Amino acid sequence: MRILIIGAGAIGSLLGARLALAGHDVTLVGRPALVAAVQAAGLILLEPTGASRHAVNVRAVDSMAAALALGTNKPGFSEKPGLPASYDLALLTVKAYDTDATIAELRALDADRLPPLLTLQNGVGNEEALAAAFGEDRIVAGAIDTPASIPAPGQVQVHRDRFRAGLAPVGQAAPIGQAAALLRDAGFKTQVFDDYRRLKWTKLLMNLLANAQCAILDWTPAQVMADPVAARLEALAWQEALAVMARLGIRPVALAGYPVPLLAPIARRLPPQWLARGLSRLVAGGRGSKMPSLHIALADGKRSEVSWLNGAVARCGRETGVPTPVNAAFADVLVALTEGRADRATYRGRPETLTGPTGK
Repeated sequence: MRILIIGAGAIGSLLGARLALAGHDVTLVGRPALVAAVQAAGLILLEPTGASRHAVNVRAVDSMAAALALGTNKPGFSEKPGLPASYDLALLTVKAYDTDATIAELRALDADRLPPLLTLQNGVGNEEALAAAFGEDRIVAGAIDTPASIPAPGQVQVHRDRFRAGLAPVGQAAPIGQAAALLRDAGFKTQVFDDYRRLKWTKLLMNLLANAQCAILDWTPAQVMADPVAARLEALAWQEALAVMARLGIRPVALAGYPVPLLAPIARRLPPQWLARGLSRLVAGGRGSKMPSLHIALADGKRSEVSWLNGAVARCGRETGVPTPVNAAFADVLVALTEGRADRATYRGRPETLTGPTGK
């Protein structure tokens, strides 16, 4: 298939490399450093075993307009000839805070040449925004459970040998079969679900764990879950998210082998300190050697996706009348740290500073 990957960060590069190695025609849209690296040496996939695989049959461009242009030698194009006239599927892997800008860029292009979109973004709200812009029958929701990072432009490091994914159609006519076949070609064990909201809220539950507090406290996930105050707050944040899901009528799914549907009813009733013990095992089994995304973003001085994670729980809680003080505080504090309105030293290594804002 002819595949366009919009947002060639860690997940986009991982999928681009594996799809190209499987024989698909892959074009990446990324930053200038990535484009230059791919033009010079292709895309290098670094496996958890220490082995490396080299995908040379990958194109890289610096904009979606360039990706859709035909046979035009513009700045940002790979020197390799033969850009496809159209694409069978586009994979959207930009950060959640770039969704609106990506929609605006896509709308400015020839709508007849836009392929269906498979969004593999974290957080809640991206699918609804894309469906409103392009129609729900063009959108497939997805979730990837593979920790990866970018050690250098043109390289992608896989931190754990765990290639699992979940998919669900947003509209009834969305190309779910095509998307599932593609991810299987990339070597992912792929589950298909009927309800995209159940898929994405389950992934949100997994993304919430030891994420925001790692950034706020400048701690590893293990440190967060070992501290009684921080671990209790993690449990309370999870219980708030489960309460919002219940109010919305959204039941979790068994994504990537995690027994979330079995755990959820029990988790809502457990004392927070007991739940924290169970969640610590999920964190230990799920993070690999990689620090969570919100910590990485704050450390690198980048924008945060917390508004689509803890912030989404708080927003939906307000809309449905479910109290979410812990998620709201996590989101508010982390946004303030990201924007420079709060001092990191105030919170570093001090989980007790969060008990005031959370009321817990």
